[in-house]
Amino acid sequence: MPDAAQPLTSLSGSLADQARALARALANPVEPPAYLDLVRRAQDIDSLAEQVLKLCVQQSRDAGHTWQELGDLLGVTRQAAFQRFGKPIDPRTGAPMDKTVRMTDAAERAIALVSAVLDGRMEEARRSFNAQVLAAFTDEVRADGLATVTGLVGAYEGFDDGDPFVRRIGDHTVVDVPLRFEAGEMKARVAFDTDEKVAGIFILTPDAP
Repeated sequence: MPDAAQPLTSLSGSLADQARALARALANPVEPPAYLDLVRRAQDIDSLAEQVLKLCVQQSRDAGHTWQELGDLLGVTRQAAFQRFGKPIDPRTGAPMDKTVRMTDAAERAIALVSAVLDGRMEEARRSFNAQVLAAFTDEVRADGLATVTGLVGAYEGFDDGDPFVRRIGDHTVVDVPLRFEAGEMKARVAFDTDEKVAGIFILTPDAP
């Protein structure tokens, strides 16, 4: 696979060069390092390492390794590995699916929506719903769902540590928001459609793919 191997070789060389430069900057015994420059160098290394990892995963898949093997190696589920590194083909068009997240405020909007729903401010929350969710997510459905969650992990206490996880899945922008309950952690999942309306809201266990 020369087309894949050559970029991997070049990127790996650049990554090694950047790492050596960072090590030299840190090891200077004469004067303290320029700390913002260290951050910039580390950011460059992180970006290169991500590109190297993606190409290594791609070559592993080309060699016949499964998403389960890759997920086990990376410490995630096979679905999480696929969502991060996979290149799904849209069955409607036969073209690679676009995984670019274009909804720049998705995390903030998801947090606001989850807060409104859990606090019972449903009139505010419903302003973000698309027609299907507006029809389906009644006060009774909300109450039944929260009763189920309360039976599992107790009362809601607030947002948990950790940043929301935003990605694009098919036509939807999906955000997972960590939540803390009195007897455990959960996560809220909010899906936005192409019109940036809420197409779904769920409370799931933290390890749900």
